[in-house]
Formats: sequence, structure tokens, C-alpha cells
Amino acid sequence: MIKGDMLIMDLLREYPQAREVLEKNGMACTGCMGAEGETIAGGARMHGIDVVALLEELNLMLGKK
Repeated sequence: MIKGDMLIMDLLREYPQAREVLEKNGMACTGCMGAEGETIAGGARMHGIDVVALLEELNLMLGKK
């Protein structure tokens, strides 16, 4: 299960298909250096994205709730 405290780059390394979900939701920083140390929740808040909805979509992408 993907959680908000997971680093963005760890997410992308483990689930490369997550890039499309992040970018679709306005997190186009998936290739920036800040993604190395930024959590999914922190990045979402910084971009004004609903963290809960984003995590739900990421986990649905994996077939997990």
C-alpha cells in the first residue's frame, strides 16, 4: 500500500507507472531533485493537491485500497 510518508522517488522506483498519476494530478516535479527527499504527502500539499484523493488514486492504480 502506498502511503503519504513514502518518498516520491522511492514511489517512482518501485512503481514507475505512478508517474502518470502524479503528473495528471499536477505533480510535474517527478523528475526534479526535490523529489529525492520529498514525501508524497509533502509534495501534494506543496502543489495544493488533496493528499487523500491522490493516495487513493495511486493505490487504485495498484489494485489496492
